[in-house]
This record gives sequence, structure tokens and C-alpha cells, in this order.
Amino acid sequence: MNTIQRVVKNTGVLFASRIISNIFGFFFIMYTARYLGAESFGILSFALAFTGTFAIFSDLGLNMLTVRQLARNKTLTSKFIGNITVIKLVLSLITFVLIALTINLLDYTEKTIIVVYLIALSVIISNFSKILYSIFQAHENLKIQSIGEVLNSLLLLIFALIVISLEFQVTAVAFSYFLVSVIVLGYSLSITVHKFGNPNIELDWDFCKSTIKEALPFGLSSLFVVIYFNIDSIMLSFIKGDEVVGWYNASYKLVYVFLFIPSAFFASVYPLMAKYYQSSEEMLQFVYIKCLKSMMIIAYPLAIGITVFADKIILLIYSEEYLQSIAALQILIWAVFFSYIAHATMYTLNSINRQIIYTKVAFLGMVLNVILNLILIPQYSHIGASIATVITEMCGFLLMFYSLKHHFRDSIKYMFIGKFGLVSLIITLTLFFIQYLGVIEILFLPVIGTYLAMLYLSGVVTKNDLTLFNEVFSKKNKEEAD
Repeated sequence: MNTIQRVVKNTGVLFASRIISNIFGFFFIMYTARYLGAESFGILSFALAFTGTFAIFSDLGLNMLTVRQLARNKTLTSKFIGNITVIKLVLSLITFVLIALTINLLDYTEKTIIVVYLIALSVIISNFSKILYSIFQAHENLKIQSIGEVLNSLLLLIFALIVISLEFQVTAVAFSYFLVSVIVLGYSLSITVHKFGNPNIELDWDFCKSTIKEALPFGLSSLFVVIYFNIDSIMLSFIKGDEVVGWYNASYKLVYVFLFIPSAFFASVYPLMAKYYQSSEEMLQFVYIKCLKSMMIIAYPLAIGITVFADKIILLIYSEEYLQSIAALQILIWAVFFSYIAHATMYTLNSINRQIIYTKVAFLGMVLNVILNLILIPQYSHIGASIATVITEMCGFLLMFYSLKHHFRDSIKYMFIGKFGLVSLIITLTLFFIQYLGVIEILFLPVIGTYLAMLYLSGVVTKNDLTLFNEVFSKKNKEEAD
């Protein structure tokens, strides 16, 4: 199996699992949001955001570093497993203590504190599963992670249905998170033992110190991104209350479900990028441009489609209690658009050992997002938080894009971006016009078909792109048939 086929196979496996996982996740969000109501759903969303902000201290970038280092030298697998397990145990204890101290210093109800404790335990336990997934990802085996993610989503949905049937409260939903994380860790650990044998727990101080030092840029950037992703829900909880957090997260969780596409794609491509950095910068540039172009082409119809059908989506999935979520959904989906294309720049920077640039961009994004939320939330509530998210995503992408443009100098041509922008503008104006005429449901798909045709006619999609696409998938189909 050649490199391209292996990437396509791994992407296909993870992509399929993410589709299945997100279908289960979709129903989980729909049922829990409807059952709990905006206020209790807001408590659960706050707990996930609050603990998620602290959870990065139990990882410090070790997951991503593990993928990069083992992709380059797989003989270090045993050493990474043994030492990082010890590091994570210590970091996890510190993380839980920090969460417990902080939540008890704040003026929250006993119910909210219990929910935070349970979610904190689940997040910390899940971090151990993720480091095991990182090892398999470095070995270019994404089946283990794929099965684990599907199992996690399926069990959450099953336990949520049990909670609803028994008419339990939000604390029972939080306990479901904890129970599922334990089961999934048991699965991932058993597979790791089967593939690599019993882990030899060791503590090599020199190795641990050098590993943590090298992982810190990843950890810091992850911390900044996590704060950026979660601070809006935390600030809404402080300023506007649990119900508004529920409205906001009904849209937020819905749109970020779609991030499974770039995350699955780059989980497969990232090890390849890391190897090309050492062997061929020309191939690295080729992969980067193809990834950037692909993310643009996929993200736009997704964003514009959800924008025009947001009202129908909210009423179908939730209920009239979440009508306030419609405008937030229409805004937040454009944050997903910028996140798609930012994935290409972020993973390329990390693959060329420029993670410090991503760290700086993430820090600036965090600061910008906090400032925008402080300005916008008091006056515009969850709509202000949505606007802050889009602006931050856009600025983050632009900073990383120009950093890579400087790194590669003039060896990459970006003419396709201007052409893509013009095509997108024409299609956007056309869709809003037919929406005004009241025939959007009839003409939406034909307009998207026109969008794809215009991409080819304008040169955004070239014959070489189509040849590569056909070659990759014809080989994949042939392999499956054999």
C-alpha cells in the first residue's frame, strides 16, 4: 500500500467513525437538551467548559508530541508509554485538586459543584485514552481510536436514554460521562496491552524533563485554545445565567460537531507531514496547499447551508424553548468555516517544528476572545459571544497563514484563494436572493451544484486535482474489491 492510499484508508476509517460518533452525539445533544431544558442543559454545558479549561494541565501537549516523535521513530513507543503514564498520573492529580479548589471558591450551587466533579473525573480519565490513541495514530493505525470514539458516543447516548426514562436529573447525566470514560479507557488499555504487551511503567527523569519541555509549546497553545473555546460559556454563566448558556451551547455544540471532518482528515495527514518535513519540503508544500484548498471547498457550502436553514434546524432538533439559539447558529457556523481552513495551517506549522508560532497565535486569540467577550456579552449576550468567536477564528487563521507564507516565501502560489472568494461571493448573493423569493428549499442544491462547476471553470479546482482525486479513490476501491 503506497503512502497516498494509506492516508486515504486511515482518513476513511476515522471519517466513517466520526460520522457514526457524531450521529450518536447529535441524538445525545438533542435528547439531553430537550429533556433537561435550557437551564439544566446550561449547567451541564458550564461544567464541560469549566473542567475542559483545566483539563489541559493533565496533558500539557504530550498527546501531540507523542504523535510527532513516534511517527519519526517508532522504536521509542515503549519508552513513551512507560514514562508518559507516570507524568499523566501526577498531572491528573494536580488538575483535579485545582478544579475542586476553584469551583468551591465560586458562588455555585451544590448541584453544579457535583456535576463539575463528575465531569472533571471523566475528562481526566479520557485523557489517558487519548494518549493511547496518539500512540496508535503515530503507527498510522486509526482503527483503535475510531472504535473507541464510536463506543464513547454510543454509550453516552444509551445512558442518556436510561436517565431520561428514569426521569433523573442533570447529575445523573454527568455520572454517565464518568462511567463511559472508565469503560472506554478499559477498552483502549486492553488493546494497547494486546498490541504492545504489558506497559513497563518507568521514570526516566532526563527523558521526562526533556519531553515536558518539548511538549510545552503544544501544551501552551492547547491551553490558550481551550480557554478560547470555553471562556464564552463560563463568562455567560457568570454574567447572564444558566439559561443563556443553554441557548448558546445548543448552537455551539451543534456547529462544532462538524469539526470531525478536518480532525479526522488531519489525524491521518499529520504524521505524513511530519515525515515530509525531514525528507521533502516540496512534497510538504504540495500536501499543505491541497489540504488548504480542500478545506475551503468543503467548508463553504456547509456554512452557507446552515446559515439559510438555521431556523428550521433549531426547531427540528430542539424545541421552541431554544428559539434564541437561531441567530447564534447563523453566526457560529462561520467560525467553523475559518476553523476548517485554520486546521491546514496549524498542522503544517506543527509538522515543521514551528509550534511556537501556533502557541503565540493561540495566545493572541485567547486574549482577543476574552476582550471581545467582555465588551460584547454584557450588551449582546450570547449573540455577542458568537460574534467574538467568529472574529477570533478568522484572526487566528490569518496570522498562521501569513506565518507559513513567510516560511515558504514565494514558492507557493495562492491565486486560487482570490478566485475562491469571488465564486463564494456570487453564490452567497444568489442564495440570499432566492431565499428572499421564498424558493430556497427548491433551488439550494442546484445552486451548490453551480458552485462546484464554477470552482472548476475558474481554475480553483484543476484537472490535476481531479486526476489525483480519481487516482486515489479508484485505487482505494480496487483495493477494497481485492
